[in-house]
Amino acid sequence: MANTSSAKKAVRKIARRTENNKSRRSRMRTYIRKVEEAISSGDKAAATEALRNAQPEIMRAVTKGVLKLNTASRKVSRLAARVRKIEA
Repeated sequence: MANTSSAKKAVRKIARRTENNKSRRSRMRTYIRKVEEAISSGDKAAATEALRNAQPEIMRAVTKGVLKLNTASRKVSRLAARVRKIEA
């Protein structure tokens, strides 16, 4: 257990950041899930709109340090490819 004041403060900061990151990650995954649901339903218009909404959210996770840039780019790219495959 932390026994110095700075170590105790670090524990509090880590707990706070962990909560923030969890909520950001959860929010991002919700947007991704909406895209995947639209893809599975076969609705290209809804999937395109969901992807348009999900993209900034995924990139926001990068700026907040939840994801690395290449990981986020890969996720966006793969979702976009799946949306393009849907028959119009």
